[in-house]
Amino acid sequence: MMRWWHSPASETQITHGQRLWLYILSALIMVWLVAPSIIVIPMSFSQSQYLEFPPREWSLRWYAHYFQSVEWMAATRTSLLAGVLTMLLATPIGVAAAYGLFVSRHPLARFMFILLVTPIIVPVILIAIGAFYIYVQIGLVNSLLGLVLAHTILALPLILVIVSAALKSYDLNQELAARGLGASRLTAFLTVTLPQIRFSIITSALLAFLTSFDEVIVAMFVSGGDNSTLTRNMFNALRDQIDPTIAAISTIMIVISSTLVILTQIFGKSKD
Repeated sequence: MMRWWHSPASETQITHGQRLWLYILSALIMVWLVAPSIIVIPMSFSQSQYLEFPPREWSLRWYAHYFQSVEWMAATRTSLLAGVLTMLLATPIGVAAAYGLFVSRHPLARFMFILLVTPIIVPVILIAIGAFYIYVQIGLVNSLLGLVLAHTILALPLILVIVSAALKSYDLNQELAARGLGASRLTAFLTVTLPQIRFSIITSALLAFLTSFDEVIVAMFVSGGDNSTLTRNMFNALRDQIDPTIAAISTIMIVISSTLVILTQIFGKSKD
């Protein structure tokens, strides 16, 4: 322990002991960020009809209620389907846009990049209002297609930023060499460039799915009826009544999101 305390923590020879304050501060920040999610988990196993922490009695009552509810299951299917479709639509578009802007020498390329990442800059409520206004005109309100298109707009900037960052560390001369040997641009991209940025693409695809799966503001405006999402129903349940089923659903969503992130990290490292 004492050896670790006095051992250097970086190339600057600063020891772990001198960095103790930083470790403590980091731990406190992590606890502050994670605590709200962790508290929800034991609350989901409560027998009480109200949200309480810590639970006085333990039960799987609210998990059973969730899986037996037709309404909750329909909303879950909508969220999962919208998430998968958003991922399948946003990922190739975002990768193509990032690659096109990366190889482009056009003076407006930087302006186009800023324009494409605008959805993560402006408040989501403005995007939701704009999408709702347009959907009313073309009849896409409460439709799965309208939900997927709106979520794709939110997911594209994340994909664009992640893939663009990966491309900046990539040597384009490798692809140019393949094209010089007779490969088409598409073949060179698929066989040379794509394998080297695959981890960033997998990560961006995951984030596209989670962006759709966890999104609530846009869903409140453009989804409903048979295409109501899980998060929309959760928000309505919190507004109308405090149902511990929400804690059970939140726990399941935490497990799904965490598992996907972990699997992505493992898959990415195994391919390196």
